[in-house]
Amino acid sequence: VQLQASGGGLVQAGGSLRLSCAAPGRTLSTYTKGWFRQAPGKEREFVAAISWNGGNMDYSDSVKGRFTISSDNAKNMVYLQMNSLKPEDTAVYYCAARKWQLSRDRADFGSWGQGTQVTVSS
Repeated sequence: VQLQASGGGLVQAGGSLRLSCAAPGRTLSTYTKGWFRQAPGKEREFVAAISWNGGNMDYSDSVKGRFTISSDNAKNMVYLQMNSLKPEDTAVYYCAARKWQLSRDRADFGSWGQGTQVTVSS
């Protein structure tokens, strides 16, 4: 499944951004969808995931309570609402998908988007 992430940008600390991820021409209804991020010089890390039916969500401790993942299977879209952004949230954000089961292991995700840059200024 090809994915296309968008919505990144430059925002001040405390601000909000909403990332979107599309799967043109493909259905995501049987896929767990996730967001990962990679800061310069660091490994790509898990941010959030939502199960194929939207019934379960998982968040990293660093974003829990500030970020919300959601999906719209009818539109083949996944979203990441990011509130109370911090400078340490600065990274390239990637959406990803895997069949069925919820996971936070990037090795489990076989489909990736191209990434969208999020920069949070202090």
